[in-house]
Order: sequence, then structure tokens, then C-alpha cells
Amino acid sequence: MLSMLESILLSVATSEAMLGVLGNIFIVLVNCTNWVRNKKLSKINFILTGLAISRVFTIWIITLDAYTKVFFLTTLMPSNLHECISYIWVIINHLSVWFATSLSIFYFLKIANFSHYIFLWLKRRADKVFVFLIGYLIITWLASFPLAVTVIKNIKVHHNNTSWLIHLEKRELLINYVFANMGPISLFMVAVFTCFLLTISLWRHRRRMQSTGSKFRDLNTEVHVKAMKILISFIILFILYFMGVLIETLCLFLTENILLFIFGFTLSSTYPCCHSFILILTSRELKQASMRALRGLKCCET
Repeated sequence: MLSMLESILLSVATSEAMLGVLGNIFIVLVNCTNWVRNKKLSKINFILTGLAISRVFTIWIITLDAYTKVFFLTTLMPSNLHECISYIWVIINHLSVWFATSLSIFYFLKIANFSHYIFLWLKRRADKVFVFLIGYLIITWLASFPLAVTVIKNIKVHHNNTSWLIHLEKRELLINYVFANMGPISLFMVAVFTCFLLTISLWRHRRRMQSTGSKFRDLNTEVHVKAMKILISFIILFILYFMGVLIETLCLFLTENILLFIFGFTLSSTYPCCHSFILILTSRELKQASMRALRGLKCCET
């Protein structure tokens, strides 16, 4: 039986998860509708659609995993189910972070303004950059999966033998966990770096505008600021997501601390939920579609 605080936290996390599913499905529906109508899917819409789909799966996986661990005793929970959920999460988590990083690189190459020859070379070969990112995603999958298997098998042994905790090298498990997530972490660092470069580009652009005596915000500045909002929100929310998943993993060895586990679930649910609505509000096309949907709902109510 859950306590009052545990029930409230679980309700908040579940609400976040359901809103995240609705927001991401909305993004997919709008982009797919435009794809059918225009018979063409732009690169940015492809990235947004892939990101939304991967986040829907991410939400369902972390929610299913959380509910099985909260409402089923670990000794009664099917170990095969836990392994299956964990392996799928490794794949989907890599894919979700890959799409988010691709989105940040797309904004960087499209919006930033540098005269350095490396940037110009990358800008001219944007398609090859994404091909390279696909290759990097496959490499990180192949490198991370053996370590993820090791972590999952160690956890399985722990569930089968409670005395194993005495002999467990927690430090070794934590190191394996971090290395198993090196793919998403490295992709996340690329997103952080592109955000930093966009900040420099915005700062230089504003200095250039001030030197010419312009006191008005131009379109380039607004585009920079919009991209910065998306990238900074992704960075903050992904840090919360990673912390939440880490807390959930550590709680596997603190089976009596259900409150801490639910708190980790709440943190991890914030990222796929909030960032989807930030994408909707910062995209003119998605924002207009959401306004039309809300007006349609109001008409149905009346």
C-alpha cells in the first residue's frame, strides 16, 4: 500500500507521462498530415517526427517499468519481462537522444553564422553530417549493448539472491552503468557544444548589430533566440531525465525506498513531456495546428 506522498508523486509522474504521449503523438500526426498533403517530408519534420515517436516509446517503457516495480514484488516480477524492458530501453534511449542531437546540429548549421572554413565545410555537407551521425549511433549501440547486458544480468542476480548485495561492487556497477550510457552522454555533449556555439554566434551577431547602430531585433536574432530556448530546455530536461533514471537504477538495491524510486520516475518523465510542448510552442506550424485543435475542441463542447 502506497503512502499519501507516494501516491501524489506517482499521480504527478503518470500525468506527465500521459501528457507527454499526447504531445508527441500530436507532433507525429501534424507532420504526417503535412507529409501526405505536400507529398514531401522536410529534414526538420523528419527529425521532429522521429524524435516524437522515440519519446512515445520511451515514455511507455519507463512507465511500464516503474509500475511493475512499484506494484509487483521484485521476487514475483518476471525476470524475463525486466530484461526485455531494459534491452528495449537501451535501444530507444539511444535513438531518442540521437534525434535530439540531430535537431540541435540542424539548428546550428541552419542558423549559426561563422566564417571559419570548418563550419562552412560542414554547412555545405549537412547531409553527410547526418550520415556520419547515423554511423555513430550504430557504433554506440554496438559498444554500449555488452555493458548494458552486464549491468542487467548483475541486477538479475541481485533479485535472485539477496545476499549478493553484500558482495556487490557498487562502484563497479556505477561505472558499468555510466559506460553503458556513454553513447547518449556523448551525443548529449555534442548538443551542449552546439548550444555553446550558437550562443557565441548570437553574441557576435548582436555586437555586429550594435556597431551598425541598429536598435531593433532582426529576424536573425529572433531565430537564434528560439533555437537557444529549444536547446537549453533540452539540456536542462535531459539532465533531470538522466538523474531520474540513475535514481531508479540505484533504487533497485534499496527496495524498501519506494518514495525515492517514484521521485526518480517523476524526474525521468519530465523530459519527454515538457520538451514536446516546448517544441510545439516554438514551432509556428505546430503552434497553429494546436490552436486549430483547441478551437475545434471548444466548438465540440458548445
